[in-house]
Amino acid sequence: MKQHVLSTLAYMVGTFAVQATSHFAVNREHYAAVSFIRPEPIFPLGIFSMVLQGGILSYLYALCVRQSSGWKSGLRFGLLTGVFFVSYPALAEPAKYQVPSVGQWMAVESIVGLIQFAIFGVLVGWIHSRFGKPQIVNR
Repeated sequence: MKQHVLSTLAYMVGTFAVQATSHFAVNREHYAAVSFIRPEPIFPLGIFSMVLQGGILSYLYALCVRQSSGWKSGLRFGLLTGVFFVSYPALAEPAKYQVPSVGQWMAVESIVGLIQFAIFGVLVGWIHSRFGKPQIVNR
């Protein structure tokens, strides 16, 4: 249970750090050019989303990565789930919404999203290897 709580917190901290840096610093002009973005985000909804996603991803990690858990397994898991999650904002959003530049939108969302999930993957792998149930090793 401890690994799931820590993994959920790691997802929240990593996601907020990467996405806030992208939205409010590195890519500020990119997001300012989008007319449909709220000037004041509703932070409780974003936090609730991160709690749900982090908890589900931690549980999925425990189900999917059974033999060896560590940062490498976590990175692989993070990138795989990242491609799944990032496909919507990177591909479907510019297909539905009038974004200033489709190519720039796809690049920013893809790069930032994959960085977010790579960081989470490394953390979830390390947390589950450190605080998860002991693994039985066949010799």
